[in-house]
Amino acid sequence: KIFINTLKYLQSNEFLLDVDLWRLFANLEELNKVICFVQTFFEIVKDHVSKSDSPMDFISILRKFFQGDLCQTHQIYCLNYTSAVFYLETLKQREDFSIYLKQWCEQSEQCKRLHLPELLVAPLHRLTHYPLLLNNIWKRTTDETGKGFIWSLKEKVEKSIWDLEGKVKWLENFQKFRQLQEVIIWPQVWDRDKRFFVPECLKQSLRENSSENILSSANRFLLHEGRLTLATRLLDVYLLLLDDILLITKIKRNKKKYGGSDTGLIPVCPSLTPELQSFIREGKCCTVLDQPIPLDRLILKNVDSVHVPVSSLRNAFIIQHENRYRQCIAVFLLQAQTATAKKTWMSQIETAISNYTMQHETKKNIVFCLPAESSEI
Repeated sequence: KIFINTLKYLQSNEFLLDVDLWRLFANLEELNKVICFVQTFFEIVKDHVSKSDSPMDFISILRKFFQGDLCQTHQIYCLNYTSAVFYLETLKQREDFSIYLKQWCEQSEQCKRLHLPELLVAPLHRLTHYPLLLNNIWKRTTDETGKGFIWSLKEKVEKSIWDLEGKVKWLENFQKFRQLQEVIIWPQVWDRDKRFFVPECLKQSLRENSSENILSSANRFLLHEGRLTLATRLLDVYLLLLDDILLITKIKRNKKKYGGSDTGLIPVCPSLTPELQSFIREGKCCTVLDQPIPLDRLILKNVDSVHVPVSSLRNAFIIQHENRYRQCIAVFLLQAQTATAKKTWMSQIETAISNYTMQHETKKNIVFCLPAESSEI
């Protein structure tokens, strides 16, 4: 209430007019009316006790709260939460908004030294408490009809939470990949490899780059990422391991997209790693070094330090890219900073390859097991 009402007051006095209340707080005011469960519940109990000696009908009270808009209102708020944090990170770069947060709101005693991000996440935690509350009521209910009704309410709320978790994960993944699309640069074939010479007059007709849509699929998942060294060229590279491909990119400043003095105002997706967030804020990008490596064409080999006389090749491993004819078309000798980082990378890649192979084998088996078409059709 302090943050919302203060912002409304400032906007009524023509300050922070461009700040979108809904994007930041969504339906928080509506949610606040719905989730005052304990306060309203005890008010009803006290009112009943003061007026009547007859047993209280708890079932009707529970029905009123849990068969109404409780879960739906929570879902609206929770689905907006990730976007709200994303938006808040952008606004915090501004001096006027920082003054509003720190001097107008956070200094209030009612905030108990909590900052806005810590307050915005509170309703998400509250939703998970409802099944526990209903379960405790169910244990203490003696009426069999009442027990059955409370159990069905508990299952309904749990299902709502499971559905919501799936939607929130999908949204977070979608926002992460949308940001990755902005950060990753796909060079033209003649820029990537000098062997492919194309006359200037023909470049325009070949410039359409469909590679940029590779990361547009919301069904992909980013499994692991981080900085390594390409030992053969002493080049810092940034690897992105997805559930079906591996991208090897080199880090460089992207003047075209993030040039100028506004790089600090670029919105950064909070679910990205801190290192990738810093790249974005610094105006850097990840240029794809070579074509994406499908996991079913990737061969991982360990470089054992015992058999390698060169001390500079510690914590190294090899990634080999094979084409559909099992010919090796690229080899990358990569180095991690520590033995632990190397072990993590190799484990993540091996697990990703195993899962990818298993999924595709399952799909093949389903296709082969389909019933044969009748000759009578």
